[in-house]
Amino acid sequence: MQYKQDNLEISTNLNQEGGRKTTFSPFSLLKSNWYYLPLTICLMLGLVACGFKSPINNQANNSDSSRQDSNLTFFDVTLEQADEVGRPVWRVKAKQAEYTKEKQIGEAQSPYGELYQDGKVVYQVKAEKADIEQDGKQLFLKGKIVATDPANGIILRGNELEWRPQEDLLIVRNQINGSHKQLQAVAQEARVKTREQRMEFSGGVVATSADPQIKMRTEHLIWQIKAETLVSDRLIQIDRYKNNQISDRGKGNSAEVNLKTKIATLANNAQVESLNPLVQITSKSLTWNMNGETVTTNSPVRVFHKAENVTVTANQGEMKIAQKIVYLIGKVNAIGQRRQTLNAQKMTWYLDKKLLEAQGNVAYQQVDPPVNFKGETAVGNLQTENIVVKGGGSGNRVVTEIIPNVRD
Repeated sequence: MQYKQDNLEISTNLNQEGGRKTTFSPFSLLKSNWYYLPLTICLMLGLVACGFKSPINNQANNSDSSRQDSNLTFFDVTLEQADEVGRPVWRVKAKQAEYTKEKQIGEAQSPYGELYQDGKVVYQVKAEKADIEQDGKQLFLKGKIVATDPANGIILRGNELEWRPQEDLLIVRNQINGSHKQLQAVAQEARVKTREQRMEFSGGVVATSADPQIKMRTEHLIWQIKAETLVSDRLIQIDRYKNNQISDRGKGNSAEVNLKTKIATLANNAQVESLNPLVQITSKSLTWNMNGETVTTNSPVRVFHKAENVTVTANQGEMKIAQKIVYLIGKVNAIGQRRQTLNAQKMTWYLDKKLLEAQGNVAYQQVDPPVNFKGETAVGNLQTENIVVKGGGSGNRVVTEIIPNVRD
């Protein structure tokens, strides 16, 4: 059967369950609105079925009539929907579909569909089995769904799909698995804006990238496909890997990751932690260059070395992860485990050597024994209290060395 009305076209072979194959003339349905099509089919099939009743089995057949009228089988069914100017918005084919009066199309076997935006295919959809519902404005499929973006090579797998062409919105939900050469992601739901080339993951999002090799965990992640950026406005954790092992870890209440430049910007309680050595850098905002292995900020920053129990704060800073060096500028204040402090305008911290180099208005103070020195430069190990302070001014240069007391 082939029928076209109000921008919707249906092509199918019909078979009433338990009865014989029946064919209808299209002109009898021309005045029917699409929303009344299931009722029309049911009535017509009921009339045809009555024509084949046997007088002997008439009473028995009456008991099955309601079941037969609301349970039909479609073969080689095609659903097509067009917009107001005649462009297709979806086309779905199925080898077989079971119909009930509660749904326009019920359970479909091996459905395959194409979703259109502005007359062009934006997603191809297939499943082994799915429930299909549509009302002329949106299409709903439920089952093991696979949706493919042929232009960008994105594949979305889930158990429910909803297409709202008037809203330019594709929703795939219920255990989402998305794959692309640039990104892999699992979530509870994915919302795609096809014109904007924007995909929004929500609910237990775990996204991984091969280049750079990172894994992101958050509750909400927006993928701007053409711009090649990932944006999260929720708490996010980013693990960076080397040789399949975590080397660095970043956290923040929001973040933007540029997959092209391999740079992540963490904001609102931003933190990056190097695991070797175990050093943590925190600030209001951090720029993390993953390939360059640097972390920079122009905001007040705090650096904590866990093994040495040394904390350094400054107005801004940079950490070179591979070289294990930290540069700090502006009101630098280093504090050791025994409350010894070293203040300066600039400081270079060699993490491997456990060495601090300070410049500009240097002031060193320790509690036991009580010592207080000032100068222009200083170098030494704050934790062991081995510090050399150099001070100078027009002609006079003073060098002071402080040697710690020997403790049992």
